Amino acid sequence: MSKQTQSYKIILSGGGTGGHIYPAIAIANELKKRYPTAEFLFVGAQDRMEMEKVPQAGYNIEGLWISGLQRKLTLKNMMFPFKVLSSLLKSRKIIKKFKPDVVIGTGGFASGPLLKVASGQKIPALIQEQNSYAGKTNKWLAKQVQKICVAYDHMERYFPKEKIIKTGNPVRQDLLEIDGKRVEAQAFFKLKSDVKTVLIIGGSLGARRINQLIEAELDFFKKQNVQLIWQCGKFYYEQYKVHNELPQVQVHKFINKMDLAYAAADVIISRAGASSVSELCIVGKPVIFIPSPNVAEDHQTKNALAITEQKAGMLIREKDLDAQFEICFKELIHSEKMQQDYGTAIKKLALPDATARIVNEIEKLLNK
Repeated sequence: MSKQTQSYKIILSGGGTGGHIYPAIAIANELKKRYPTAEFLFVGAQDRMEMEKVPQAGYNIEGLWISGLQRKLTLKNMMFPFKVLSSLLKSRKIIKKFKPDVVIGTGGFASGPLLKVASGQKIPALIQEQNSYAGKTNKWLAKQVQKICVAYDHMERYFPKEKIIKTGNPVRQDLLEIDGKRVEAQAFFKLKSDVKTVLIIGGSLGARRINQLIEAELDFFKKQNVQLIWQCGKFYYEQYKVHNELPQVQVHKFINKMDLAYAAADVIISRAGASSVSELCIVGKPVIFIPSPNVAEDHQTKNALAITEQKAGMLIREKDLDAQFEICFKELIHSEKMQQDYGTAIKKLALPDATARIVNEIEKLLNK
């Protein structure tokens, strides 16, 4: 039977943040390209952003009643055992009805119960870990799955060495082609072509501390003669949209045309979530990383260090922003050489065929 007519059933599970959702969608798109008649089902957490983003990408999704454990004793934590039980039962129903040939987890708590049930029924399973520090769910699933695709070296600290394949992180395909889009991008965002553009991205949900920084530095940016494309996140848009009145500032809740945003940017200010870091390597523009300190094991700082230790970007920790941001930004925005050096160095760290490599591993599981 040829690839074109082989009809597999595939479940993908992961979510909570864009960092878990977009890799899953990228993997599904590549599988669909290779197996046009395959059937896909996503499984996520019922009240998280995947319930909106996955249908937008053209796939069906089922939601589980699940959330992560909070660090302190809360009502949510007391509900946790019931949520796990409910999610395991629903996962069993989903698998019984859909009968998948393979299941793929991209992290986030929703993938835990689903892959646990699938592995218990001897359905081939693969997980993809985006970060340089492994997430709880993936560490928990590592013994049960057949393969673990990673984006960083030294992941045998968390996973059985014989299961690890270094593939890189999947990125949205349109980002691979930003060359030649600059003029279109400047027209799309109504930018001045003779003024430097700074793109600010705080992750899929926004970043409070970065937003506070940008607002506090608006006069400083004006003095540096730069224009801003500022993605503040949906939770913060109402608070910051007033700055759209300023001539060289545009505030966005969410940017759907990220390829054009990247093409327009001269300098990027970003969090250091795994998906963002992988995208930024492919984009090849100078980046100031401001990692979130509020994530498990400070993994964003570790992601950023993997880049900045190669002299491929700048890292400013949140606690140092007041003292360092203006000095670092000024130095970068006024030095063409520095921008060029960072852009060239970060591009060398890119793994642009990550999605294809992951799907090659999934194919091996399907063909067994």
